Amino acid sequence: MGRPSVRPVTGGDVSRVVDVLVRSFDDDPVSNFIFSGDRRRRGGLRSFFTASIRRQYLPHGRVTTTGDMAGAALWGPPWRPRNPWRELLQLAPTGPYIVGRRTVAGLRLLAAIDAVHPREPHWYLCTLGTEPDRQGQGVGTSLLAEGLARVDEEGMPAYLESSKERNLPLYARFGFEVVGEIRGPVGAPPMWRMWREPRPPDRPSRPGGR
Repeated sequence: MGRPSVRPVTGGDVSRVVDVLVRSFDDDPVSNFIFSGDRRRRGGLRSFFTASIRRQYLPHGRVTTTGDMAGAALWGPPWRPRNPWRELLQLAPTGPYIVGRRTVAGLRLLAAIDAVHPREPHWYLCTLGTEPDRQGQGVGTSLLAEGLARVDEEGMPAYLESSKERNLPLYARFGFEVVGEIRGPVGAPPMWRMWREPRPPDRPSRPGGR
């Protein structure tokens, strides 16, 4: 079987894409740190991804999915305006899903992430998620390969944060290197900062056999 095809997400796709991302991030360490309990976590993730896609990445970025909508990638381009406080307000509907001490801890973690975000122009892979029962079938590989091909056409670097250590080898196969860890408030899981220098168009990423 060949790699899944990749296409841009449209406004009519958002609900299905959000469903996939909620399932994909249900076991994410950061999600479990910020949201308490299954119901709050899934409601919070749904609110977060809906606001992120509709208010931030569709208007000022690039959102892609596969032909069968088994995964999605959210890319922030170099020209995308970054205003952490405005973006936080855009995500305000997610607030009710975070309660008690987790509100403060979540804000502190977001602040720690933003404090080390590179300031030089780059493409930012905000989110990459795959339907759990489709993992290992080339969905994430296809989304990464398509996105990075466009990044390389522009001769730009790329950056991401990974909250799952097991995903680091996948990103490494595409040329990302770990450049540091993010340590948030007490109890927060570590996150790995990864940077990728641009590659000439005639030297594509080689993802290996996955």
